[in-house]
Amino acid sequence: MRAVVIEAPRKITTTTLDDPEPGPREVVVAVSGVGICGTDLHVLDGHLEGSEYPIVPGHEFAGTVAAVGSAVTELAVGDRVAVDPNLYCGECHYCRIGRGNLCERYNAMGVIRTPGATAEYCAVPVGNCYPVPESVPLEHAPLIEPLSCAVHGFDLLPGRLGEHYLVYGAGTMGLMMAQLARFAGAASVSVVDVNAARLPTAAALAADRTATSADELDRPEGWEVVVDCTGAVPAIEDGLTRVRKGGTFQVFGVAPEQAAASFSPFRVYKDEITVVGSMAVLHSFGRAVELMARNVIDAEVMISHTFGLDEYAGAVDRFRRGDGRKLQIRP
Repeated sequence: MRAVVIEAPRKITTTTLDDPEPGPREVVVAVSGVGICGTDLHVLDGHLEGSEYPIVPGHEFAGTVAAVGSAVTELAVGDRVAVDPNLYCGECHYCRIGRGNLCERYNAMGVIRTPGATAEYCAVPVGNCYPVPESVPLEHAPLIEPLSCAVHGFDLLPGRLGEHYLVYGAGTMGLMMAQLARFAGAASVSVVDVNAARLPTAAALAADRTATSADELDRPEGWEVVVDCTGAVPAIEDGLTRVRKGGTFQVFGVAPEQAAASFSPFRVYKDEITVVGSMAVLHSFGRAVELMARNVIDAEVMISHTFGLDEYAGAVDRFRRGDGRKLQIRP
C-alpha cells in the first residue's frame, strides 16, 4: 500500500509498505479520508513526548472495512466506519477510574507508537470503530474525531444556558466549539483570530461577533466561558484576562510541551476563575457520530481542501500558514 511516513522529525516520505493484516479482534479500514490537525504538526516537528519514529501519521479518519479478523462479529467487509484513534491500556489507575484519556500508557494511532491512517489501509481494533450513518457522507466522517474532542471539551465546561462564550481561534476546533456553543444554548458567541481571513466563516457558522482582538468586542465585564483553541501562549495569556468573575477558562488548543504562560494567581483566587484543560476524547465519540448525523456541524463548510498522499508535505505547509479550514488527505 502507499503511505506517508514521518521517518524522523521534519522528515516526510511517501512510500510503499506492506498491506496490514488484521489481528483476531481487528479490522482493516480502506481509508477514505484523514484530516490534518495541530497534533500532526507536533508529531512532525518532534515536539510530542512519546512519539516514536518512523510513524505513519493521521488520526482523524474514516473509511470502509476491507478485511476483518477471525474473532470479529460486529462488522463486515463493506461497512462504513469512523475510528477513535485513542488506545488505552485498561489497567492503570486512570483507566480503572474511567479516565482513559489520562492513561499512564497512553497511545494513539498516528501520534505515539501505532501506525496511523495517512495511507491506503489501516488496521484498527474493532472496539474503536463506529458505524457511520447513511445520512453522513463518508467524506465528512473524518470530522467525527475532532468533533468528539470538542464534545469532551464541552463535557468539562459549566454547561449553563444563556452564557456568553469567547473562542480564540477560527480554525477547525474553534469553529466546532463555536457551533457547539450555539447548539448548547449560548446567549452569544464571539470568535477572535489574528487571521482576519478566517473570520467571515466563523460569522457564517456560529459567531455573533468576530474580531482580530478581543479589545474590539467592547465587553469590559468579560465572558462567562472563554475557550482557547489556538495553543498559542499570547492568546492564552490574553484569554485569561477576559474571563468574567466566576467564569471558566478552558485550555483546549495544544501548546508546545515546554511552553509557559503568565497569569495572575491573585485574580484566579479573588474572582473564582475556573481553569480547565481538555485532553483528547473520553466517552464522547459515539455522541459525536450522532451530532454529525444531526448536522450540528456544517461539514461541507468545514472541509476546505483535499489532497492526495503525494501532496502531504504541501498540505502540511498550507496548514502551517493557516490557509483554509479542515484539510484532508484522501488516499
